[in-house]
Amino acid sequence: MIVRPVNVSDLPALMTLVQQAGPGFTTLPANEDRLAHRVRWAQRAFAEQVERADADYLFVLEDDDTHVVGVSALAGAVGLREPWYNYRVGLTVSSAPDLGIQRQIPTLFLNNELTGQSELCSLFLRHDQRTGSNGRLLSLGRLLFAAEFPQLFGEKMIAELRGSADEKGCSPFWDSLGRHFFQMDFSHADHLSGLGNKSFIAELMPRQPLYTCLLTEQAQAAIGQTHPNTEPALKILQAEGFAHKGYIDIFDGGPVIEAPLRSIRTVRDSLELTLSLGTPDEQAPLWLIHNRRLENCRITVARARRVGSSLAIDRATAQRLQLQPGNSVRAVMLPNQQRQAVAA
Repeated sequence: MIVRPVNVSDLPALMTLVQQAGPGFTTLPANEDRLAHRVRWAQRAFAEQVERADADYLFVLEDDDTHVVGVSALAGAVGLREPWYNYRVGLTVSSAPDLGIQRQIPTLFLNNELTGQSELCSLFLRHDQRTGSNGRLLSLGRLLFAAEFPQLFGEKMIAELRGSADEKGCSPFWDSLGRHFFQMDFSHADHLSGLGNKSFIAELMPRQPLYTCLLTEQAQAAIGQTHPNTEPALKILQAEGFAHKGYIDIFDGGPVIEAPLRSIRTVRDSLELTLSLGTPDEQAPLWLIHNRRLENCRITVARARRVGSSLAIDRATAQRLQLQPGNSVRAVMLPNQQRQAVAA
């Protein structure tokens, strides 16, 4: 398996993946024209033809038979071209000493405080490929890319995770809050946001703090909670140092997790090594390996042995990376205990 930049020829496979992902995968809508536009724009980003505010690095996961089985992305910066809204969960303390009453009420504040940060987004792995290290390769490969090219990204990396929803895709958080201001169902509002039509949020959503005690119990319970399908992806990022700092999605209440770019495990622990050929056995550790290229980047997971500043891999891995002995790679050992990322 390799992670590589998306190509126009990947469009049919991408369309199939998007359709399999179903409701909630709004950053890659099942619309051929918009999907084709995003692919072409990603190619410009990898060719360094766009500013960070417009950069959209779209990757695919490809097997050895050149079948595209997964997709993931990195946005260079959010909110610099169009508004980026979240709720920040705060606390309002009210007291009446004469009556012996004090209340601490969680409060939601509409804000743009994450503007300018980089975002992990658009991750989906085909169901029959959620085995071995495929999920970690798809999720962490883009972090190794950021480790190689930190100048392309912000000080923080964020991920807006899918929130709680029922089997029909309905969100209790939205039904208790957003629906009253937008007069549309959750899927429609989330779809508009995914298409970039976010100005309506500021125009319709109240600016003053919202008291969570006015929401239904189901909506309150959904605040900061991930969809069950997204929990494996959350665990992988938590192991990388991502944490929930109180920001949530304005539509479904899902958590926005974040980490300083240079503190992320994959970024912090990655090494510049010289590639050599060898025959690592099954006891050799698994490494995430990047060929250090931008437009023609290749990232894979393989068993390898490090000796000093050299990393020994087998010939098939070198071919996947399109490298020769003596070439430089950026690599980091995979953590031992992580579950697979399947959707985000």
